[in-house]
Amino acid sequence: MELFVSVLAALFSVVNPMGAVPVFLAMTPEHTKKERQKTALHTSIYFILILLSFFMAGTYILDFFGISLNAMRIAGGMVILSSGYSLLNGKFAESRTINQKVRDEALEKEDISFAPMAMPMLSGPGSISLLISLYAEHNNWESRAIIAGVVVATGLIIYSILRSSPYLFKLMGVAGIKALSRVMGFLVMAIGVQYIIAGIVALVQSVA
Repeated sequence: MELFVSVLAALFSVVNPMGAVPVFLAMTPEHTKKERQKTALHTSIYFILILLSFFMAGTYILDFFGISLNAMRIAGGMVILSSGYSLLNGKFAESRTINQKVRDEALEKEDISFAPMAMPMLSGPGSISLLISLYAEHNNWESRAIIAGVVVATGLIIYSILRSSPYLFKLMGVAGIKALSRVMGFLVMAIGVQYIIAGIVALVQSVA
């Protein structure tokens, strides 16, 4: 349970589904309630499949490119740190490469659930590097199964949030969501710094 809660807190902070609410609404202005719920469901399913795929293939990806776990920790920490900094400065969409051109293209698409919502909006480099590092850190399959369960649980949370996005937006408004994103940004930065420190310390110990 301790592992489940700690990984859920880290993954939820890095993904920050609340920050995706305004973007999701902006990309579905003409959608009916049923269409928006369908898009939310497909987005959460794609999110789960994408992250589980990278999570299970994590070790093979590291081996294929000859990347050490410490290098992944440091690089992943830098990506997470950068993402947290963008959240802290109220630039959530920009940090996920969601610019005006992407928004305009999304308005013309019939289905935005895979791109840009599931990737890169929710399952970006930060969450992927986090899960690859967690896979390499936990050698037993019991712990890996728990982490996989966290990915599924996060997907369900994303579905609930996106499904309720009109009500959440009315309740919190732009200011409330930005304030929450800034708090998340601080936590994400702390996670990034922690991974960088852990990677550097482990690297120094291995060299020594």
